[in-house]
Amino acid sequence: MSERTPSRWEEITAADPGHSTWYVERFRAMEAKGQDIVGEARLVDAMLGRGGRVLDAGCGLGRLGGYLHDAGHDVVGVDVDPVLIGVAEEDHPGPTWLVGDLAELDLPSRGVAADFDVIVCAGNVMTFLAPSTRESVLAGFAAHLAPTGRVIVGFGADRGYEFPQFLADAAANGLRADLLLSTWDLRPFTDDSDFLVAVLSRAD
Repeated sequence: MSERTPSRWEEITAADPGHSTWYVERFRAMEAKGQDIVGEARLVDAMLGRGGRVLDAGCGLGRLGGYLHDAGHDVVGVDVDPVLIGVAEEDHPGPTWLVGDLAELDLPSRGVAADFDVIVCAGNVMTFLAPSTRESVLAGFAAHLAPTGRVIVGFGADRGYEFPQFLADAAANGLRADLLLSTWDLRPFTDDSDFLVAVLSRAD
C-alpha cells in the first residue's frame, strides 16, 4: 500500500499547530461583525429543492453545511482537519461531520450513500490539496454524485492551480463543465477573472 500524500493544509497545520484555531477565530470574528460568510451556501441552496442531499467537501468549521442543514437539506461534511470538524460539531449540530481525506473519499464504506444532489467544494479547498491528488479528488466527486447531481467548486487564481488545468482535470475524471462564473453571486466568468466558480455534472 502506497504512503498517503498529505495535503497542503496538513503541511501548514503541521508547521503551525495553532493555524486551525486561528482560522476558526477569523471566521467567528467575521460573523460577529456581520460579514457575509455563507454566500456560497445561498447559491447551493438555490440549486436544490427542499431535502436535497449535500456533500460539503472540505467543510472546515461547518459554515456552509450548517446553513444548508438549517435550510432543510441532508448534509454530510468531510474535512481532513479534526480541529475544524470538532468546531463544526459544536457550532452546527445536525449534519454528519466526518474527518476524512478527499483524495481517499469512500463514503459508502462509512455507511453514507454516494448519491449527492450537490457536492460543494468552496473556500479554495482545491488549492489546498496536494497536486498529485487533485484528479483523485475530482474522480471521487464524480463517483459520489447522483445521476443528475452537480458539483460546484470555487477557488482563486494565482494559488497554484490554473483554471484551464482544473477544467481539463475535471473533464478527464468524469465531470462536464455546465456553467462558469467569476463569483458566488453569479457574475459571468471571463478570461480576466481572478476567481472561478465552476458548476459541473457527470459526463456519462
